[in-house]
Amino acid sequence: MVHRVVVLALPQVVPFDLGIPARVFAETQTADGMPLYQVLTCSLGGLPVPTNAQFSISVEHDEQVLTTADTVVIATVEPSGELLAKGTLPSQIHDALSLIPAQARILSLCTSAFVLAAAGLLDGLTATTHWATADHFNRLFPQVRLDPGVLFTDNGKIVCSAGAAAGLDTCLHLVRRDHGAGVANAAARRIVMAPWREGGQAQFIDRPVPQQQDNSTTRTRQWALTRLDQNLSLADLSKHATMSVRTFSRRFRDETGLSPNQWLIQQRVDHARHLLEVSDLTIEHIAAQVGFGSATLLRKHLQTTIGVTPTGYRRTFQGPTTSIPQQLS
Repeated sequence: MVHRVVVLALPQVVPFDLGIPARVFAETQTADGMPLYQVLTCSLGGLPVPTNAQFSISVEHDEQVLTTADTVVIATVEPSGELLAKGTLPSQIHDALSLIPAQARILSLCTSAFVLAAAGLLDGLTATTHWATADHFNRLFPQVRLDPGVLFTDNGKIVCSAGAAAGLDTCLHLVRRDHGAGVANAAARRIVMAPWREGGQAQFIDRPVPQQQDNSTTRTRQWALTRLDQNLSLADLSKHATMSVRTFSRRFRDETGLSPNQWLIQQRVDHARHLLEVSDLTIEHIAAQVGFGSATLLRKHLQTTIGVTPTGYRRTFQGPTTSIPQQLS
């Protein structure tokens, strides 16, 4: 029996994300080419849906089609001002969500996790959303266990994807869950994407260099960033800052939220990520340049920090022609 997926497009939907379910599930077939899913798209009242890209999209169904769904996908929306300020939804959206059958699976894409959380559907569950909105989500919905470092979460009935393209990973995960790895891998090949991405959202989060301040430990942090290949001790750092070790450690944690050693590891990991992206240096050379000393230690810290190996990270971010030779120090 064909599994019916109904995609709900709400105002300020993101067009790219709206097309993800149809793209993935439409390419999921039996060995003899028969479709395993049917994808329908609906809107409130069946009206054209304004997107966040300055155009509207027409759909063929209104919210009543939700009553027929085996899986409901809430396509990514830019959360409204009311939702961001109060964590509440218009009654029309509540009414639409109430039409979803009790046995149906529900998937939120990216920031549509805000919609499910505001409806109370994520209470007590583990969820995810785009990493850039994680802090705001936590403030609005402390009853939800948010994990901003993963590509998706699966609670059985309710599934959440992280930002943007993670919706592709999540839909393939559901295909894998429904029909096994072979069917999911075949669908992935048809849409020309990896059937499984290593790591999670953490590898995509920006960590900017600290801005210069008039006092504090900022100057020492910037000094340390130019010497990551050296064996920098707490005594070295506090001496540069002309502070006692105790005072330096206290101020450092107050300003960064980390101990000096934790911060150094983070900066070394970030520098290693940069070199993996833009250089053709070996893993051993990169480990030496960033101050880890060995490829084993680099692998350990990269895996711990962002959940992916150096080779897997390089494969994700470095295309075959983007390598920039680096001078060895």
